[in-house]
Amino acid sequence: MAERALRGARLGAQSFEDERGVEMAPRQEIEYVLPDGRTFTVTMSVEAEVPAEWEDPKTGQMGRRVGGAEPEPKEEKPVRTHWDMLLERRSEEELEEILTERLEMLRNGEIGPPHLHRKTKSRKKSVNA
Repeated sequence: MAERALRGARLGAQSFEDERGVEMAPRQEIEYVLPDGRTFTVTMSVEAEVPAEWEDPKTGQMGRRVGGAEPEPKEEKPVRTHWDMLLERRSEEELEEILTERLEMLRNGEIGPPHLHRKTKSRKKSVNA
């Protein structure tokens, strides 16, 4: 008999727990404005740290908090190139010296891919007997 009582009750999708006696956490409504002037609200806990920007769930645009303080601008580091990092370790004179040294080694066949090294091979003619 108990088996028939649960039949068709959508067990996985519906909770039978009652909300009586459950105290909800205190909440607040935070309003954000999009660049085009439209607004949307987000419900957050009173204890939560409210961000200055939030993504609109409908459009995906970033909205700024209404009446909130402007976010602190992030300090952007200048872009460091490979050359900048190389100059932190070596001077240009040292780099010229290393380049000259490596080019000479490449020309002599000491380094580099084997197909670049053209060694002369003496060809022996086969004698047909």
